[in-house]
Amino acid sequence: MSDIASSVVETRRHQMFPTLEPAEIERVRRFGEACRYAAGEALTTIGHAARGFTVILSGHVEMTQRGESGQRTLIVTHGPGQFMGELAQLAGRPSLVDGTAVEPVEALIIPPDKLRALLIAEAELGERIMRALILRRVGLLESGTGGPVIVGRSANGDVLRLRGFLRRNGHPHTQLDPETDAEAKALIERFQVDPGQLPIVLCPGGELLRNPSEVELARCIGLVGPIDPEHLYDVAIVGAGPAGLAAAVYAGSEGLSALVLDCRSFGGQAGASARIENYLGFPTGISGIALMARAYNQAQKFGVEMAIPDEVTDLACGKADGEPFVLKLINNERAKARAVVIASGARYRQLAVDNLESFEGTSVHYWASPLEGKLCAGQEVALVGAGNSAGQAVVYLADQAAKVWLIMRGGDLAASMSRYLVDRIEGLPNVEVVTRAQVTALEGKDGILQAIRWRKGGSGEDVRREIRHLFMFIGAQPNTDWLAGSGIALDAKGFVLTGKEVGTDRLLQTSRRGVFAIGDVRSGSVKRVAAGVGEGAQVVAALHAYLAETGAEPAVPAGP
Repeated sequence: MSDIASSVVETRRHQMFPTLEPAEIERVRRFGEACRYAAGEALTTIGHAARGFTVILSGHVEMTQRGESGQRTLIVTHGPGQFMGELAQLAGRPSLVDGTAVEPVEALIIPPDKLRALLIAEAELGERIMRALILRRVGLLESGTGGPVIVGRSANGDVLRLRGFLRRNGHPHTQLDPETDAEAKALIERFQVDPGQLPIVLCPGGELLRNPSEVELARCIGLVGPIDPEHLYDVAIVGAGPAGLAAAVYAGSEGLSALVLDCRSFGGQAGASARIENYLGFPTGISGIALMARAYNQAQKFGVEMAIPDEVTDLACGKADGEPFVLKLINNERAKARAVVIASGARYRQLAVDNLESFEGTSVHYWASPLEGKLCAGQEVALVGAGNSAGQAVVYLADQAAKVWLIMRGGDLAASMSRYLVDRIEGLPNVEVVTRAQVTALEGKDGILQAIRWRKGGSGEDVRREIRHLFMFIGAQPNTDWLAGSGIALDAKGFVLTGKEVGTDRLLQTSRRGVFAIGDVRSGSVKRVAAGVGEGAQVVAALHAYLAETGAEPAVPAGP
C-alpha cells in the first residue's frame, strides 16, 4: 500500500480496512448473494463496473493498482470478514482497482441498490462501511492512481481544464509531463502521438482520447451513462450546487426518485471556495469541495441518480397540469420527470478586457484550488473582487503566493465582505488591497499572461505589474438561457421569479406549477451557501404537496 499517502494509511487504516464480526456478516446476508471464485479469477477489473460491494466469507483477495507502464502494485490483501469496494460501488461505476482471488474464494455480493438499502437499514454498521468507502477514495485521490492518465505539459490550458474537471468531480488521475517524465515520452511513442495533439488521455479501460471534452472524458471513465428516456422520475434537479444537492439529499431520503443534472461538476461556485468558515457546524472551516463532496456522497447513499456532466438545453412543459416535464440535453438525450427543480445557479462574470479569453485556463482563473495554488507558488498574483468568495480566495492564495494584489472597484472592503475576512486580510503582510481600481489590460502571448495593467480611480494613475496569474471573483449572472422557450417567468436580470411575484403562495414555485426554483438562480434569494441548502430542504415539502395534488405516488426507495 506504499503508493497511497501515508497520512491516510497511518492515521485511518483501521477505519479504511475494518473486519466485520461474524454477527455483522449475518446481518448483511439478506442484502446479498453468495458467490464462489476460483484461484486467479478476477472479482473486479479496472475500468469495468463490479458486480457490487463484496464481503469476503473465505479465502483471500489481492487488491492491486496499475502503473502507467502496466505494472501492478499491491494495495491490500482482503481476508475473511473484510470487504472490497470504494465509492464507485455505491453508484455502480467502473472499478478503479483490480481484485484477484489468491485462492478459492467465497464472497457475498451486494449490488448498488441493495448496498444503499444496507447503509440506511443498518445505521451503525452502515456508518462504518460508508466511512471506509470514502477514506479509500481519499487514498486513491492522494496517490493519483486508479484513474485516467493525462499526458501533456503541466501549464497547458487543456491539461489544467481536464485536471480541474476530474478534481472537482472527486475522481483520481495522474498527469505526466513529456518534457520531464520518461513514462510520458514512452506513452507518446507507443501511441504514435504528434506533440501538437497533446494532451492525450489514457482511460483505465485502455481507450486513448486526444484532447477530449469533459463530457467525452466522463463517458470514457464511466462518470456518466445514458439516461433512460422512458423512465419517469419524481423530480429532476437541474444544478448540483449547495441548493441542488440539498434538495437531492432530502428528496432521496424521503422516498422520491430524483435525478440530478449538472453541466460540469458537483459543488457549483461553493465547490470552488478554498475555505468556508461561516457555515454552521464547521467552526474551523471546511473547503468548498470537501463540503460539497460530502453532500454528493450523501445524495448517492439515498439512491439519487447523478448525471454529471450532462447539460440541459431546454425544458418542455406538458400542455395539461400534471403531465410530465421533458428535459432536453445537449447530447440529444431526454429525461422525464413529474416535477422540476431549477438550481442552475449562475455563471462567472468576466472582466471587460480585450484578449481575456486567450488567457483563460492557463493564467486567468475563476476559482482558487490546490491546483492553481501550485501554479502560482512563490509568484505575485492579482485577484479582482470584493465579496466573501474573493476574501476566502485571498486568504488561501496568501499562503501560496509571494504577494497578492486585491483589486476592487469600491472604496471599502467591509461594505461587501464579512468582517472576519476583512480582519484576516488586513493582518496578512503579503496582501495589498487596491481600492477604486479597474483592470484595463492584459499582456502576454501563447496563452501565458506576462503583465497586468490597472487604473486607480481616484488619481487616474496607471499601474503595470509583471503578474502571470489573475483570479476573478466578481460575481455571476443567472444560468437561465436554457429556460428561454419554457415560459418560466424571469426578472429583468434573468433570475427566476417565484412565489407572490408570479401569483402563488408557494414561495419557491415558479410561474409554472410543478417547476420550482432555489438557490442563486432564484430572484431575491440570499446568495449564501447556508441559504441555498435551506431552500433545497424547503422545496422538498413543496414537491410532496404538488405530487399529492396531481395524484402521483412517489417511488418507493430500493430495499432488500
